[in-house]
Amino acid sequence: MKLYALKENHLFRRAYQKGGRRSSRTLTVYMLKDRAAGLLRKQNPRKQTINRIGISASKKVGGAVQRNRAKRLIREAYRQIDKTVGIQKGFLIVIVPKTAATVSKMQDVHADLLACLAALGVLNPPEENAEAANPGSAPDGDPS
Repeated sequence: MKLYALKENHLFRRAYQKGGRRSSRTLTVYMLKDRAAGLLRKQNPRKQTINRIGISASKKVGGAVQRNRAKRLIREAYRQIDKTVGIQKGFLIVIVPKTAATVSKMQDVHADLLACLAALGVLNPPEENAEAANPGSAPDGDPS
């Protein structure tokens, strides 16, 4: 799924000031309900509600190479979480990497982002009854 970038400064400031915030060792996540989600859904070719993601890496994180590495790790962790667990749509999400993100492994950034998003309550709820959703499969592999 394509990530839609958050580019306007006023949206970053609104997420910082009015949004929910959760921090971990490698990053901080700010999340705010997107008021323009309905309009963006109409403009989207697939007619889906989307999240707009902004990654803000300051020079405190390190040089250009370290900042870009931190942003790549965060983008990939977000993609994996959205693909496997699922993230609710219609939010402005700003992710700010910390210095620890430049030396951390992908698994650490993934786990921290997952924990922050879960604490903010934007992960899709787990399927309670997976067997009810797939009634044709038997648990022991015997089709009868």
